[in-house]
Amino acid sequence: MQVPPAHSRRAFLKAAGAATSLAAGRNLLLPRALAESEPPAPLLELPYSAVTLTSDAHERQLRETIAVLMSLDEDSLLKPMRAMAGLPAPGASLGGWYAYEPDYDPAAGGPGFAPAHAFGQWVSALSRDYAITGDSATRQKVLRLNALYRETISPSFYIQSRFPAYTYDKFLCGLIDAHTFAHDPDAMAILAQTTDTALPQMPDRAIPREVCWRAGKDSTYGWDESYTLPENLFLAAERGAGQRYRQLGVRYLADNDYFIPLAHGEDAMAGRHAYSYVNALCSAMQAAMVNHSALHLQAALRGFDLLQAQSFATGGWGPDEKLIQPASDELYASLSTTHHSFETACGSYAHTKLARSLLRVTRDGRYGDSMERVIWNTVLGARPLERDGRAFYYSDYNNQAERTYHHDAFPCCSGTLPQVAADYRINSYLRDADGLFVVLYLPSSLRWNQDGADVTLTQSHNDPLESDLRMLVTVSRPRQFSIRLRIPQWAQGATITVNGRPARFSTALGFAILQRTWESGDCIDLHLPMENRLEPINRLHPETVALMRGPLVLFPIGEAHGPVTRAQLLTAERKGSDVWAADTTQGTQQFTPFTSIGDRTYATYLTTTA
Repeated sequence: MQVPPAHSRRAFLKAAGAATSLAAGRNLLLPRALAESEPPAPLLELPYSAVTLTSDAHERQLRETIAVLMSLDEDSLLKPMRAMAGLPAPGASLGGWYAYEPDYDPAAGGPGFAPAHAFGQWVSALSRDYAITGDSATRQKVLRLNALYRETISPSFYIQSRFPAYTYDKFLCGLIDAHTFAHDPDAMAILAQTTDTALPQMPDRAIPREVCWRAGKDSTYGWDESYTLPENLFLAAERGAGQRYRQLGVRYLADNDYFIPLAHGEDAMAGRHAYSYVNALCSAMQAAMVNHSALHLQAALRGFDLLQAQSFATGGWGPDEKLIQPASDELYASLSTTHHSFETACGSYAHTKLARSLLRVTRDGRYGDSMERVIWNTVLGARPLERDGRAFYYSDYNNQAERTYHHDAFPCCSGTLPQVAADYRINSYLRDADGLFVVLYLPSSLRWNQDGADVTLTQSHNDPLESDLRMLVTVSRPRQFSIRLRIPQWAQGATITVNGRPARFSTALGFAILQRTWESGDCIDLHLPMENRLEPINRLHPETVALMRGPLVLFPIGEAHGPVTRAQLLTAERKGSDVWAADTTQGTQQFTPFTSIGDRTYATYLTTTA
C-alpha cells in the first residue's frame, strides 16, 4: 500500500494557539486541563539501555569519545576548580579553554578562556554511557569525579569565572544525569551545595547575551548564557531535586525579550548568538511540558520555523555563530565570506534536543526529518575528539571548504559531542500507551514492555541510502499495539508490507500507523524511494543548489567542474559505497556524504546554469 504525503500540523497549531494567553506582558501558567483542545500528553522517551545500536558509524563515535574521557587524568580534570578555590592543584593542565590562567587576556587568546567549562558535560556523558553499557568502571569514574568536585565548591570559582551561569548549567546537567543514570547517591546533595554557592554570584534573572551585568569587566563577560538555565533547572525539579529548581526555572526564562515576542509571531532570533539562543528554545519546551505553558510552546514552534527558514541544506545554521534574517542574503554570502558555517557538536545537540521535544508534544514527523538531516550531514561527520584536546568545532560550507580541528584545545564542542553521540539512542524511538514511534532508521534493536509482553523491534539495514528497510518484531506473547513509522517528506511513494503482504494502515502527521496484533517473527518491509533532488540555498539564489539523495547532502569533492546544468547534477550515479559521479561539460564531478570527506577539499553548493 502506498503512503500519502505527510499531513499538515495546522490542527495542532490551532489547538495550541487557542490555549495561549497573556496578562500584563507575562505568560499565565496554564492548568493541566486545557479544555477540549488540549493536545495529547507528550510522547515518552525510552531508556538509554533499551536501545542497542548496531550502526558502526554512530556507535564508533560514542565509543571513541568516551574512551578519551575515561583516559583523562582526574587531577587534570579538577585542576581549574581547585586552583580557583585556592586549594592545592596537582597534575598537568589540560590546556585550551579548560585551563585556568589567572592572567588570561581575551585579546591575546591562548589557554584559559572558560576554566572547567566542560566538566559537567563530561560527567553527563559518562553517566549516559553507563546507562547504555552498565560498565562499572564508568560509574566509578563518575562517582570519583563528583566526590572530588564536591571538595572544590567555592564562591571564588564563580567570582573568577567569566561565565558563572554557563558553568553552573553544565555542573547542574552533570549532577542530575549522575543521579538519574549513574545512580550517584550523593549527586543531589552536591547539586544543592553547588546551587547555594553559585546563585549569589549569578544574575538574578535571564540576561541577554552581550549585556555585561558585572561592573568593570571586559565585553567577553557578557557572553554568559543565563537564558539557557531553565531547561536543566526544570529537569532537576522533575528528577527529584525539589520545587526550588522549578521556581528558579521560571525565574530564568527569557520571556520579555525572546519568548513573548516569538509567541506573538515576531522574529526575535535574528542577530543573536546561534547555538545558545537555539538551545534556549529547549528551555521553552521544558516550560511547555512541565508548566503546561502554551505560550512557551508557541515560542518554540515559531523559533523552530524561523530556524528552518535560515538553514543550509545540511540542516546546519548560524554562520559565524549568528542567527540571520531568513529573507536576507546572509546565508548565501557566507559561502564566500566564512569557513565558520555551523557550530557542529553544540548546534546539533541543541537542535536534536529541540526537535525531539517538539516531536514528543506535536507527534509531527517533520521534526524527525530535521533530526535525521542534521545528524547525518553534520555531527556524524565530525572529526573525533583527541586526547590532546583537538576537537571538531565548525562545519565548513564555504565554496572551498575543509574539515579542520579548532585552534584551541577542548573548546565547548568537546563537551557536547559525547552527549549528542549518546543521545542517538533516545532520538531513534519514542512511545505512548498505544505503542511505538520509529523516528530514525538506524541499524538497532529496541526492547520494551507492551501491556505485559516483552517486545523487541530490530532494524537490520546497514546503509543510510538503502531504499528498502526491514524491521523484525519479537514478542513474548501476542499483543495488539501500534507501530508508527516516520515517512520522510522526501520519500514520495513510500510503501509498506507486513509479512510480504501490502499493509493496512492509517496516517497522521508524517507517520504511517500499523495497528494490529503482533506476533513473533512478524516482518515489516518499508520502501522509501530515493531520487536525486536539488535544494537551492534560498529563494534569492535558485541557481545555487545542493545535491540531495534521501536525507543526505552529496558534497562536491575537490575543484568543482563547471558550468554544470541542473539536468547533469540530477544524473549523478553511485559508483561505490560512498562515491557518486556526474558527467559535466568539463569533466566528471564526484560527490560524497559528509561522513566520507576525509581530508579532501569540498563544497556544499554548486552554481547551475539552465
